[in-house]
Amino acid sequence: MKKLGENFARRQILERLKRNIDEGKPIIGAGCSAGIIAKCAEKGGADLIIVYSTGKSRLMGLPTTRLGDSNAITLEMFDEIQNVVKDTPIIAGVEATDPKRMDLKRLLKRFSDIGYSGVINFPTVMIFTGWYRDSREQVGLGASREFEMMRIAHDMDLFTMAYVFDSEAARAMAEAEVDCIVAHVGGTAGGLIPLKAKSHPEAASAVQEMFTAAKSISPHVICLAHGGPFATPEDTVYLYEHTDAVGFVGASSMERIPVERAVLQCVKEFKSIPIKRK
Repeated sequence: MKKLGENFARRQILERLKRNIDEGKPIIGAGCSAGIIAKCAEKGGADLIIVYSTGKSRLMGLPTTRLGDSNAITLEMFDEIQNVVKDTPIIAGVEATDPKRMDLKRLLKRFSDIGYSGVINFPTVMIFTGWYRDSREQVGLGASREFEMMRIAHDMDLFTMAYVFDSEAARAMAEAEVDCIVAHVGGTAGGLIPLKAKSHPEAASAVQEMFTAAKSISPHVICLAHGGPFATPEDTVYLYEHTDAVGFVGASSMERIPVERAVLQCVKEFKSIPIKRK
């Protein structure tokens, strides 16, 4: 167990994750945007607590949405999360393409200094396609900047996770020596947000293509998946049977859908109890 106020070293996190794999247990990264979510996620056995600024929108009852100054929000969220997390690494969603913070090493140091033990590239410009993504690349604020951020984080000996959306990005992140590839197959379907997702076979095929690309560069990279039709524990059965995934990263599936279900059921149960008529 780390001492209060200490970051987890990259080596410590990797040892924990590899021990999970050796024991046949999935690695679970839980998106947590409030203390109560993080507290429950840790007690439930989450291996990584991941803090996204976009999670604030989920807690507002909205679809996952970027709100305001992402990096500033994520830095501010740390105190609430760490206050109730006792012995689990806390990972920061860092926006590499933030034009107000062009010095990536300085930006990463701010997250490390405040207490985050690792980083993941979110919000990410790779969620976009077409002219917007191309134009961001042309002005130096595209996907290549996210690859650069991961190279710098690795050189700083920070634990690194990388969302990727295609094989090209998976290879680039593997070349940046990230510790974990997280194959992203779209917004999480399910619950009260009416998102459509790929079928399980389509999503699994896309996930495996990204894993194969990453492993062609870095054979020992840890492969996790996120999103699309993989929204519940039952969905991950299919994921593990049909891909090389050794774990799952959930955001909506950890802090939106379970809350929706629990509150709906709780209120319905209270409402079902009759009162004594006067």
